[in-house]
Amino acid sequence: MRNPFVDAPDAESEDLALVRRAQDGNREALEHLITRHQAWIYNIALRMVYLPEDAEDATQEILIKVITKLSTFEGRSRFTTWLYRLVVNHILNLKRGRAEAAGWTFSRYGQSLDATPDMELPDPNAVPADLKLLVDEARIGCTTGMLLCLDREQRLVYVLAEIFGVTDAIGAELLEISRPNFRQKLSRARRDLHSFLQNQCGLVNTANPCRCARKTQGFAKAGYLDPQKLLFARDRVTRVREVAEKACHELDALDVAYGELHRDHPFLDPPDFVAALRSLINRTEFKRTLELE
Repeated sequence: MRNPFVDAPDAESEDLALVRRAQDGNREALEHLITRHQAWIYNIALRMVYLPEDAEDATQEILIKVITKLSTFEGRSRFTTWLYRLVVNHILNLKRGRAEAAGWTFSRYGQSLDATPDMELPDPNAVPADLKLLVDEARIGCTTGMLLCLDREQRLVYVLAEIFGVTDAIGAELLEISRPNFRQKLSRARRDLHSFLQNQCGLVNTANPCRCARKTQGFAKAGYLDPQKLLFARDRVTRVREVAEKACHELDALDVAYGELHRDHPFLDPPDFVAALRSLINRTEFKRTLELE
């Protein structure tokens, strides 16, 4: 799977060819363009809003904007810059989702983890999912939830740079800020999140008592994890680190280790947004035809 944040002239040329054909009313080109980018948009949104259903809603809203605004793209910047700047602006201005509305802070999050009792894993015959998948769900859900403790801009900078490997040059361009400002925001996000991990999480500091397997049952009893409907864990998955190269931000070894917790998360396949948006594409195409007559 190609990474849209890597400078690949051939990929950009293919995007531009699809854009020009889509602007001329070619529906197949528009659908192909959406297919090329929907997984990246969805996975960015998922890290920002936590719940897959909310990420699906945000992704569909973004793709509708792409369809309706594509005629305004004039090629003054790279198409990926234009597209993901639209993604960034939409996400920064989203209405607070269900997970974000809880108002998590690192202090509250730590207290919630401490209050979740350590328990043995359930009898494997008593749950519908493999125990390893349940523990993976607890691990991924918990470490993804930690991102909600960052304010929205910090979270977005961290997601783009630390998880998806966006360089400071591209990140600054997407957020329309200077490169030093982007690096400063990333540094603050790292500091806050990594400090919490160092003091709370047994995955990075074995001196901490918190263990995913010991919290799994407690998460389920508290309603944070539903064995009947796993949100994140899959039997076979592509990992973020497999599709997004790690950018060099002058990180030390410890920062890399912290970041890899999130880069080991699944890069999930999105729903088929093309099918869901096809009727809108048809209406847009029809309206464009009327405008040309």
